[in-house]
Amino acid sequence: MTRRRVAVLGAGIMGTATAIELARRGLDVTLIDREPAPMSATSRWNEGKIHLGFLYGADPTTATAEHILPGSLVFGDRARELIGSELDGHVTREDDVYLLHRDSVVDAATMRRKFDAIGELVRRHPDAARYLVDVSDARVTELGAEELAAIAGDGIVAGFRVPERSVDTRWFADRLAAAVADEPRVTLRARTTVVGAEPLRSEDGRWRIRTDDDEDEVADVVVNALWNGRLPVDVTAGVDPDPPWTHRYRLCVFARTRTPHRVPSALVAVGPFGDVKNYTDRDFYLSWYPAGLLAQGGALELPQPELPTGDEATAFVERVRSALGVLVPGIDEVLDDAEETVVHGGFVFAQGQGALDDPRSGLHRRDRYGVRRRGSYHSVDTGKYSTAPWSARILAEEIAG
Repeated sequence: MTRRRVAVLGAGIMGTATAIELARRGLDVTLIDREPAPMSATSRWNEGKIHLGFLYGADPTTATAEHILPGSLVFGDRARELIGSELDGHVTREDDVYLLHRDSVVDAATMRRKFDAIGELVRRHPDAARYLVDVSDARVTELGAEELAAIAGDGIVAGFRVPERSVDTRWFADRLAAAVADEPRVTLRARTTVVGAEPLRSEDGRWRIRTDDDEDEVADVVVNALWNGRLPVDVTAGVDPDPPWTHRYRLCVFARTRTPHRVPSALVAVGPFGDVKNYTDRDFYLSWYPAGLLAQGGALELPQPELPTGDEATAFVERVRSALGVLVPGIDEVLDDAEETVVHGGFVFAQGQGALDDPRSGLHRRDRYGVRRRGSYHSVDTGKYSTAPWSARILAEEIAG
């Protein structure tokens, strides 16, 4: 009996994890991506937050946290199985600190109530002990005035310590790319852009994958795990996108210092938005959303912006320093001591529209994601990096089963 062939479109975290899971269940997989290697785009260049729902403190419901928790709580288990090694030494070691900006779209009392509600959801979840650290007894604590003054600058009016962690995405990207390369049933087609997926009329249930090099692929099953380019391919497959949606492209700074720095992993929210991740005391992620947002739109696909280089990249780092440094002291020391500074970016896709400084924006919640199907065609809105390995396992079991 001939094994079914699956075409997986997109070699980010969702596509790569799905390809590995399918191959380990005996299916032949063609993994197609426009980049020269798997895990080279957004899945490599982000903060790696393993969300528990706290970021969406402006969501008046707990729907986002409820949707995210099942996948995020088992991220560590799924990730270790995929790469065959532990994550120790590549995960932030302390709880995140959420810093409430004075121009936030919610006040401190509202955020406290929301965080308490999410914390209760986390503790009650049956998989709470399986998170990157055991969060079955974890509590959200509000920082006192003295502690807040020690780690936050002017413009911050409150702070909360929450039991969230992040993984170093560049380290994990290398391991996941190596894992898929070790799977003999996975064939990689790199530097190939998918332009369409159409059902074969003469062979019921099969699909033709059209590519920019005119070397079309035929598959029994299609998993569209593209990130920015997913919607145009869905249209060719007869899967109409579900509006509204927003594409964004944001830049970040990845820094490695010569000596250790004990800067906390902190997130400035909600409205003015920034992020600091301290993975090892020497490896850092820095982001200031107003400076890093290069492009945004509601078309089917957002054109790839050009990455800044040379003096432009240096200028961007300085914009991040000037904005983030006054809110999170220690950023100046990190950048002054950096032996390597990389400016890179990635796409963000979300079902919703609006701006982060608008309390009515649909981007303050993230519970509208999952899999849409047409026959054996599966279009995957991964939602969050943190839920991708869990989603990949479920989808692979469905296809293989």
